[in-house]
Amino acid sequence: MSVRYLSCGDTAFTVEFGNEISPEINGRVMALHAAVGRAKEAGELPGVVETVPTMRSLMVAYDPLAASRADLQPRIDALIARGLPSGLASRRVALPCCYDDPEFAPDLGEVAERTKKTVEQVIAGHLASAFKVYVLGFMPGLAYIAGLDQTLYLPRRSEPRVRVPRSSVAIAMDMTTIYPFESPGGWHLIGRTPLWMFDKRREQPVFLAPGDSLSFQRIDRRTFDRIAREVDAGTFDWSTLVST
Repeated sequence: MSVRYLSCGDTAFTVEFGNEISPEINGRVMALHAAVGRAKEAGELPGVVETVPTMRSLMVAYDPLAASRADLQPRIDALIARGLPSGLASRRVALPCCYDDPEFAPDLGEVAERTKKTVEQVIAGHLASAFKVYVLGFMPGLAYIAGLDQTLYLPRRSEPRVRVPRSSVAIAMDMTTIYPFESPGGWHLIGRTPLWMFDKRREQPVFLAPGDSLSFQRIDRRTFDRIAREVDAGTFDWSTLVST
């Protein structure tokens, strides 16, 4: 797999592993992200400020008074030459989702019609999808999560909504996402989680992270309301959702 370096001004450059979205490419991005982090902690990459993973590249930000691309690129090359392990350990996250309330899933019927499925088949396909968090973007806490069942692929809505409620679960193309705040949005709304993807009260406000493996667990409206009350009160035990 070829690697391409691109400058981002005088304070960063990107290491690009390909021009498509795939688990293999994103796996190499995340492996390099981890390798640079270890090297930085060991003092082997002076001047590196942070690395930012995307679906197919890693941005390396540096202090221009302490390093340059000419200094750092050979060291990044050496890390890649050592080999980037695949299948890095990641968290497994199970998110509760309510699909049964029309208020939560206004597009579920249309998705079923356009994919020639029943509503229950759409829900089953979403629940069975092997999801992985690739990147965060657009707004704090919004995760781009690939791996949607291929039979559910649809383009974005032709007319985006002005307001999508917080915690809405939506699909478009080969992805799903959860809206961390009320915002405009053009994806198809098929459910809602009682969880908040961004909560400044938590030590780590953003819940999901690149590399997470993700699945959804179906809940009814009564369970949704119970969990929502706990989340709102700050008493919900988030550790119950995560395993390794």
